[in-house]
Amino acid sequence: MTERSLGRRDFVKLAAGGAVALPAVARRAAAQAGGYPKHPARKKALFVYGGWDGHEPVKCRDLFVPWMQKTGFDVVASDTQAPYADAALMKSIDLVVQVWTMGAIAKEPLKGLLDAVKAGTGLAGWHGGLGDAYRQETEYRYMVGGDWVAHPGGIIDYEVRITDHVDPITAGLADFKVKSEQYLMHVNPNNKVLATTRFSAAHDAWIEGSTMPVVWKKVYGKGRVFYTSLGHTADVFDIPQALAIMQRGILWASESRYEPTPGLVSPVYPLR
Repeated sequence: MTERSLGRRDFVKLAAGGAVALPAVARRAAAQAGGYPKHPARKKALFVYGGWDGHEPVKCRDLFVPWMQKTGFDVVASDTQAPYADAALMKSIDLVVQVWTMGAIAKEPLKGLLDAVKAGTGLAGWHGGLGDAYRQETEYRYMVGGDWVAHPGGIIDYEVRITDHVDPITAGLADFKVKSEQYLMHVNPNNKVLATTRFSAAHDAWIEGSTMPVVWKKVYGKGRVFYTSLGHTADVFDIPQALAIMQRGILWASESRYEPTPGLVSPVYPLR
């Protein structure tokens, strides 16, 4: 079966199976040797959704939460940020998935989220739900590794180019086309970038030829952080590659507490 012939269901299998990372036996052996806790039968996740309705947080919840539950997560879903301020809950959470575009966050929940990720909770999200939340909070933006600036032309056709064919999040995936918002972002130059896009001069002449990260991974303290700028609306994940990237990123971020995270500092990425 070729990559191009894979359907949505096949990519879900890839995202949930051993193709996502090193073989499970080797991975867990390395983790045990490094003093990491035993991998639980089911991990705990917090799915926080809200903010601007245009990014369809409820539809995204209904797309990803059932998949997460089937894949081995016990999920707490919340349409408020209150769980971030619950210290006991946050200490028990392996992963936070957030879909909360724009809006504001109070001091206590923001501190709870930052502290949890810094201590080893994974964080994953997409588009404005992670990359355009809490615009006034610089430490939050520092944690995510980038933040939205513009989407010239609005909904347009563009191409996503896989730049890392070895990393388990993008391994086996081909370049693909999207009709959505092409995010121009301010990005931490040391993120490990896995996919990019290139801007034309069709809307703004001064960005012609700019290569912009679309998918990256990084750490904040001990916590893994995964981000993709795809996902303006839930139907973007009808594209098999976009769905696989997000699902694999969720799984990767959820392993912060249970396996080593290799060095991810990558100050350059291929200009394609």
